[in-house]
Amino acid sequence: MSDTPARLLKLLSLLQTPREWPGGELAERLDVSPRTIRRDIDRLRDLGYPVEASRGSVGGYRLVAGTAMPPLLLDDEEAVAIAVGLRAGAGHAIEGVDEASVRALAKLEQVLPSRLRHRVSVLQNATVPLTRGDGATIAPRTLTTLASAATGRERLRFAYRSGDGTRTKRQVEPYRLVSAGQRWYLVAYDLGREDWRTFRVDRVGEPYATGARFAPRPLPVEGTGSDAESGDAARYLSLSMRRMKPERRMKPELCLDVWFGAPAEFVAARLPAHLGTPEPDGEGGCRLRTSCTDSLEWVALRLALVDCEFSAQGPPPLVEYLEGLGARLTRAARSRPPTDPEPPGAGPGRETDPGRGADPGQG
Repeated sequence: MSDTPARLLKLLSLLQTPREWPGGELAERLDVSPRTIRRDIDRLRDLGYPVEASRGSVGGYRLVAGTAMPPLLLDDEEAVAIAVGLRAGAGHAIEGVDEASVRALAKLEQVLPSRLRHRVSVLQNATVPLTRGDGATIAPRTLTTLASAATGRERLRFAYRSGDGTRTKRQVEPYRLVSAGQRWYLVAYDLGREDWRTFRVDRVGEPYATGARFAPRPLPVEGTGSDAESGDAARYLSLSMRRMKPERRMKPELCLDVWFGAPAEFVAARLPAHLGTPEPDGEGGCRLRTSCTDSLEWVALRLALVDCEFSAQGPPPLVEYLEGLGARLTRAARSRPPTDPEPPGAGPGRETDPGRGADPGQG
């Protein structure tokens, strides 16, 4: 990589992953010599980034928390606001706060000074999120640990609780985190099972990065390219869910058949990845045929939020729910608010005292 500014940005991105990078590995990643890496590290230090170096056979470089935020990034108020917002969203798998945002949170918390970490924790503990009754909350620290290990290619150990309550210890090579609407999943190679697995992150406990590095394995997903890792992981998760035995499903599966009056690219950008990709119909529209275990209410709202004409061909429960929802929305748009009723005791022939009644019980 001969472009120095681009190389510095790439180097900084790697160093913001909470791990120590050997100089040789950084040189290999950036396709430069170790001497160039040393010069680039000095450039970052001159810009104010606190890069710490350790000597020895296992020595390397890592970005540490300094006495202030690195220059030209965020001021204190912005850093706290972003950290609190990402923590709140990441913990509940809110649509739009995807794996890239979790990685951003991991990088931000790695360099936050201790005084800002305290402010973030105080704000986080003083707020109570309003969540769906069937939603599972996740500690943001769990997400950042998994995301950092996947980015740094570092093996993980954690406790896992399966759907039937069985508890096991796992050691994995993490590949990617995937947000599937209401839940987070980890796609990883399970070293004990010697096979790929998907793990619900709300069932992961005590994740620990072992420090052991690994060479990434190709994800066995048919019809995907190696240049679209996050897309591969989402596709793998979708296929894994479809292969689940019916008796193990927590919710009945919906087989969707929906036509959209917009190009496939427009629709795909506005649908969650786990619902798959619509196919063009050759007439400017597209059709989505897929299956999911999400609720009827959630699916109906997600289809409406695509913001284009659409027609649900199936399943019948979804069609029936959309008809009822459409009727209620139409009535809501046409109805007028009811006239305020007269207060008790007010009526023809009676006067009300504006100074009375404001505080019942006091004469």
